[in-house]
Amino acid sequence: MRQRIKNGTYPPRSRVPSVVKLQEEFGIATATSQKVFNALRAEGLIYTEPGLGSFVSKELPTAEPDTR
Repeated sequence: MRQRIKNGTYPPRSRVPSVVKLQEEFGIATATSQKVFNALRAEGLIYTEPGLGSFVSKELPTAEPDTR
């Protein structure tokens, strides 16, 4: 999901698949799909509108510079 957001498969302001669709597509448990959504929200990549679904953020966070 993260890669799809970053590569533009899901452009800003577009709806992302639901938790159930994520479970079906990747064959994962409900708890796992919830963790995915929680992580994406914490990273600022998606936001959720109650009753409407989850959407890609308008402005994606920029990558931190590589300091290696």
